[in-house]
Amino acid sequence: MADKNYYEILGVDRKATEADIKSAYRKLVKQYHPDLHPNDANAAAKFKEVNEANEVLSDPQKRAAYDYELDHPGARSGAGGFGGAGFSGFSGFSGFGDIFNDIFSGFSSSSSSSRMDTQGEDIQKEVVLSFLDAAKGCTKEVRYTRNEPCPSCKGTGAKNGTAYKTCDKCGGSGQVRYTQDTLFGRTIRVGTCDACGGTGKKITDPCPDCKGKGYIRKETVVTLNIPAGADTNSYIRKKGYGQASAHGGAPGDLIVVFRVEPHKIFKRKDKDLYVELPISFKTAALGGKVKVPGIDETFEYLIPDGTQSGTVFCVRGKGLKTRTGTGNMYITVVVEVPSKLTREQKKQLEDFDGGVDIKQTSKMKAFRDNVQSMYGQDPYKN
Repeated sequence: MADKNYYEILGVDRKATEADIKSAYRKLVKQYHPDLHPNDANAAAKFKEVNEANEVLSDPQKRAAYDYELDHPGARSGAGGFGGAGFSGFSGFSGFGDIFNDIFSGFSSSSSSSRMDTQGEDIQKEVVLSFLDAAKGCTKEVRYTRNEPCPSCKGTGAKNGTAYKTCDKCGGSGQVRYTQDTLFGRTIRVGTCDACGGTGKKITDPCPDCKGKGYIRKETVVTLNIPAGADTNSYIRKKGYGQASAHGGAPGDLIVVFRVEPHKIFKRKDKDLYVELPISFKTAALGGKVKVPGIDETFEYLIPDGTQSGTVFCVRGKGLKTRTGTGNMYITVVVEVPSKLTREQKKQLEDFDGGVDIKQTSKMKAFRDNVQSMYGQDPYKN
């Protein structure tokens, strides 16, 4: 196991306390959890690696064994280090094999035990939501087929849920200890009982409905109450609605991941809404009330005179209403320049432009000063 640096994986040093390790682990789990990265193989691999590192470093006995391997590379493999022909030189240290056995047999036993999981597999489904359904909240039905715990035998696979006996080989624990003598002493490995498949019991009379499997194939319908503010990659977990366990344990969970469709008017970031609002040249110049679309209805907003295209206004409380609060709306004003004008309208604009001293507008004055500085003269003087 020392071929991986678990300290580097969790981002801690070898002097890290249990609290440091726990904090680093929680942070990385939130970052790489498969529920938040569906179909992302890299995230899934990283999540597995983080869990593996935490399993070792959070357990004092396993950590001690791991640190021993880091300090004595090759000790377990027999190649180099304490292995090879030179090993006989340690024959005088009779307790060495026992110490080594104590360290690693404990790791092997607890590691095997932790892998024994009888819970059924989770099922992941994607549900597509319209922008407004996600914003307001809605109710959706999810239909899917799964292995459902057999109601006749209560998932045991035994007739009436009682026609089974305790496994003779493992005594009902589901695990068997295997002892092996090695160069380093006696090692103990714990594995799944091959007689009962890890269930700890043997069926004496199979259930006639599920043929002893403990589950039946069935269509399941789940109604979801989706809260306001659901976003792409947010999800709901329905406990116990996943696949039935093949070993009589608890069923897995249903994980429904949402994908929100884009909207023609709105864009969002968390609870905030963003809108591009076209306004006329007249409204931009003189100011005036405009109607702005909201999630539920339109509302009036006063555009101040002299508004420039691209100006952003923030309207508090007009974003999405969620369980954690209400967001804001950001309105980006886009001034529409008319493309088709009559001869009379063009004449009016020319008269208007001729009556405005361009040197007095702030942006044109700054632009003119910069040009004059670049060329050393004022090209707009004539």
